[in-house]
Amino acid sequence: MTAGNRPPNPTRWGVQKEYVDATGVRRTVAPGPLAGVLESLRADGAGPPARGPVLVHVGQPWPRGGRRAELEDGTELAASSSRRLPAGYHALVKRDGSRVPLIVSPRRCHLPAGLRAWGWAAQLYATRSHGSWGIGDLADLRALGRWARRQGAGMLLVNPLHAVRPILPQEASPYFPSSRLYRNPLYLRVEEMRGTRPEALVRRLARRGQSLNAATVIDRDRIYALKLEALEAMWDRFRGDPDFDAYCAVEGETLEHYAIFCVLAEHHTGPWWEWPAQFRSPASSAVREVGVVERRRVDFHRWLQWQLDEQLARSSREIPIVHDLAIGVAPDGADAWMWQDMLAFGARIGAPPDEFSPAGQDWGLAPFDPHRLRAAGYRPFIQTLRRAMRGAGGVRIDHVMGLFRLWWIPRGARDAAEGAYVRYPAADLLDIVALESRRARAFVVGEDLGTVEAGVRPELRRRGVLSYRLAWFEETPPQRYPAQALAALATHDLPTVAGVWTRADVLEMEQSGRPVNRAAEELVRRRLQRLTGAVDDAPVGDVVVRAYRALAGAPSRLVAATLDDAT
Repeated sequence: MTAGNRPPNPTRWGVQKEYVDATGVRRTVAPGPLAGVLESLRADGAGPPARGPVLVHVGQPWPRGGRRAELEDGTELAASSSRRLPAGYHALVKRDGSRVPLIVSPRRCHLPAGLRAWGWAAQLYATRSHGSWGIGDLADLRALGRWARRQGAGMLLVNPLHAVRPILPQEASPYFPSSRLYRNPLYLRVEEMRGTRPEALVRRLARRGQSLNAATVIDRDRIYALKLEALEAMWDRFRGDPDFDAYCAVEGETLEHYAIFCVLAEHHTGPWWEWPAQFRSPASSAVREVGVVERRRVDFHRWLQWQLDEQLARSSREIPIVHDLAIGVAPDGADAWMWQDMLAFGARIGAPPDEFSPAGQDWGLAPFDPHRLRAAGYRPFIQTLRRAMRGAGGVRIDHVMGLFRLWWIPRGARDAAEGAYVRYPAADLLDIVALESRRARAFVVGEDLGTVEAGVRPELRRRGVLSYRLAWFEETPPQRYPAQALAALATHDLPTVAGVWTRADVLEMEQSGRPVNRAAEELVRRRLQRLTGAVDDAPVGDVVVRAYRALAGAPSRLVAATLDDAT
């Protein structure tokens, strides 16, 4: 039997046959999910490919087998036992003349000396002002940052601003992005865009948009239609800008492919794998032809991203902004289309059952195949980090455990519990996070909540990544939280103080048919009561103030308050 015909070894492919769940119980993966995950990896008996970049740390000895290094600035260095390589993305020329990518990392992330600040955590789409068109935008972010800075805040944590597909209906979840490289045009403030505007049209559309502020639900589809009409009218008057040309030159082929995807998505219904065959790959001649025939519309989508970049840069000058990086991408989106050879479309990522999600979680996101990602020199990961950190004070990596392993749910699984963990090259990925963090001078917060295996938090601490400590999950008082952390009461997908105290959150989940672990929810309420010392019938407003007074005692480098609790 040849190696290719032998059954694949799960361990060699990084698939865990057992794991310890959030309650400390050891679980064995059933044969069906195990086989499904291996099939998603296209696993065979020969094992995964060994190729990939060479990674070393600054100050370490010269890599073995290297004859010389070609640095990213064009400098060439001959191998020397006494010579140390600078941080960066280089090429290693081996003794046989072959070239491999060489990544030299500082190992630890950027962490400003004396960092100690508080700030607001805000969902930008809900942060509406009188000038908003039914949804919070980048002008609102700038105003919020200016207001927060005057209060003494040192940072502002926002939801992912990632792009969604440019079609109706508009995707509502910021954690189900079409692209993590680019941003959602719904966040543009039309009245503050560069270029000439048809003033009468914009005023009329603005009145209609601002009337949507009275609605309790954000109507993205109506907002999208209004903004698109205004944006297209502005684009018709655009006659060029050297800054736009420079932006496009820097973004290069990646932006070109993203914009072409947007044009194709506007013309063709359904996911990209159901489009006409000639448009399913960004490398096809038909796709290149779209860049010629539809040049004006392709440039429109590039122009939108330039405008977003400009407005976000203005907002970032008010206060350091901490951006949220979603854990994955929508399988039918632009990033998945561009990097389809490195994704495993036979599986979705999520989380196994825990006390707050008894049925587990299926996020519907397409996972990167760790072996194919490594073979590609981690290019998609590097680009994603670089764009997330550009101009940022910091980045919060959602579900940071995904740098170590991810829960894969194979196609055909009955529920999220029928999955298995797939390991990722954590040392390599953390080296790249550290390198990009240092270059951008952006600190990193790792959202380390849920099922966290032993060793993850100590390794993140060694790498200079801030932990994420939530009062809802902590048994210890805030005074005993670690210093290398961001402390908060809750996150975007957990109940507010009011929701916990009044039990309204549990009632709403039950009414919607969602499984609820009442014992776990009551445990959170008891923690809140212990944190505040409030009696059972204390007013919600008093409980909020007491909770944040207690949280303020945390020694953590960053402490966040949510606008939802303030309101």
